[in-house]
Amino acid sequence: MRWSPERLDQLERAVRDGRRVVVSRRGTEYIVIAVRLATERSRDAFIGRLPMTGDEVVFVLDELEAFQVV
Repeated sequence: MRWSPERLDQLERAVRDGRRVVVSRRGTEYIVIAVRLATERSRDAFIGRLPMTGDEVVFVLDELEAFQVV
């Protein structure tokens, strides 16, 4: 997935507002609550919290196939 400034801004706004985000990675779709953006082993990452369990999941941005702010 290409990360244009507009798409990254959407993700940053979702984090700021605590919105839900649908993330697709390696053929699996996750619905998470946006928590923060971070650096994971010198790669940009998005951290989301699973609503059912409260567990945090790290998604490295260049591994994502798609995302959508809900």
